[in-house]
Amino acid sequence: MTTPASAVPERPVLSQPPATGGCPAGGGTSAVPLSGPRFHIEPHVVYRAMRSEHGPVVPVELPGGVPAWLVIGYRELHQVTSDGELFPRDVALWNQWGSIPEDWPLLPMVGRPMPSIYFTAGAEHRRHAAMVGQALEEVEHFELRRNCEELADRLIDGFCERGTADLIADFAVPLPVLVLARLVGFPDAEGPRIAEVLGDLADGGPGAQEAHLRFGEHMRRLLAARRAEPGNDVASRMLAYAGEFTDEEYVLDLMAITAAGHLTTADWIGNSLRLMLTDDQFAVALSGGRHSVAEAMNEVLWEECPTQILAGRWAARDTRLADRNIRAGDMLLLGLGAANTDPHIRQHLSASGGPSGRHGNSAHLAFSHGEYRCPFPAQEIAEIIARTGIEVLLDRLPDLELAVPAPELVRRQSAFLRGMTALPVRFAPVRPTGDPS
Repeated sequence: MTTPASAVPERPVLSQPPATGGCPAGGGTSAVPLSGPRFHIEPHVVYRAMRSEHGPVVPVELPGGVPAWLVIGYRELHQVTSDGELFPRDVALWNQWGSIPEDWPLLPMVGRPMPSIYFTAGAEHRRHAAMVGQALEEVEHFELRRNCEELADRLIDGFCERGTADLIADFAVPLPVLVLARLVGFPDAEGPRIAEVLGDLADGGPGAQEAHLRFGEHMRRLLAARRAEPGNDVASRMLAYAGEFTDEEYVLDLMAITAAGHLTTADWIGNSLRLMLTDDQFAVALSGGRHSVAEAMNEVLWEECPTQILAGRWAARDTRLADRNIRAGDMLLLGLGAANTDPHIRQHLSASGGPSGRHGNSAHLAFSHGEYRCPFPAQEIAEIIARTGIEVLLDRLPDLELAVPAPELVRRQSAFLRGMTALPVRFAPVRPTGDPS
C-alpha cells in the first residue's frame, strides 16, 4: 500500500531533539541522492551499484539534504518489517523534524501523526486495521469481478471505435478508481469526480492540497449518506463495526483505502500490459492466454513493482542493521523493488526450480511485509481489479500492438513509484458493447 497524499495536523512537539543534517551514517560516508533519471530509466542498475558500494543498507539523501537509510537487502528488509517494536511506522519518532520545512516536497508521502490506518502505530494501528480489514474481507469477489467487467467495458467503449488509445490515461488509471469508488459506497455518478481528485493528488502539483480538501469533503458526504442509508459497501460496514471511531477517523481511513489502492493498481495494470506488449515470453497473453496474464502480473510484482520505495519506518532506539549504526529516530525507507532483485534471494529462487523460480512464487515484497503491510484483503481486491481489467481489454481488443517503438515508452520520473506515463497502442476498431448492430 502506497502512502496516500495527505494534509495533516500541525507538526507535533517532540521530546527528542532533532539530529543534525547530513548522512545518518556519519564518519564521512557519502550518501546517495535519491533522485535523478537513472531511478526511472534503469533502477536495477542503480540498486546493483548501491549494493556493491554500500551493502544492503544504504545512506541516502532526500531533497533538501534530508538524511535517511534505504534498505535494499531482502533479508534486512524482512527483518525491519518483522519487528514493529524496534522499527515502528511512527513518524513522530523522526529525529529530523527540526529541519523539515512546511513545503518539503516529500512531506505528504512521509506524513505526520494522524488518526488513520496509515499514520498510526502499535495498538492504535491494530485498532484501525481490524476495522478496515473486516470491511474489506466482506467484499464479495464475484460481485467485484462483475463490477470490474462492467466498468472496464464502459471505458473501452469510450475509445474502441478510434483504433488508437493511450492505455494509461484511457484505461489503467481510471479503472481502479471507478471500481474503488463503487466499492466504498459512492454512486457511479461520483466516480469521475473521485478520479479527478485522485489524479490531482497523484500529480503532486500546486493543486494537490486543494484536491486533498475536496477528497475529504467527498468522504464526509459519503459517511453522512451511508449513516442515513446503509448499503452493501465498505463505508457502511466500517460504520457498523463494533468499535468506537470518530468521523475524522472514518474519513481518513476511507481516504487511505481509496488513495492507496488507486495508483498502485493502475501501475500494476500498466506495467503488466507493457510487459505483454514488449516481451515475447508474455505475448501469448495478447491472444487470449488467461494463464499468461497471471504470469505477467506476477513477473511485474518481482521485476517492476509499482511501489519501489516506501516510507517508512523509524528506529525506536539506537541499534545496528547490517553493520550500520542506526540512531534512534532515523528514518528507514523500504526498498521493495531493490529487495526483490537481491541476488541472495534470486539464487534461492533459482535453486527452487524453473528458469527463474519466480513463476507462481509470491514471496516478493511488492506489498511490503509484516504488521504494516498492505492488508491481505486489499491485495486480493487489487489483483481482481487488475486481472479482470486486463482480461476484458484483451478479450475486446485482441490485436493490440504498440503505436510507438518500445524504447520510446516513458516511465514516471520518480524513485518511489514505477509506472508508465503513457502506453500508446493501435488496434482494429470495434463497435461499443452497447451498439445493437
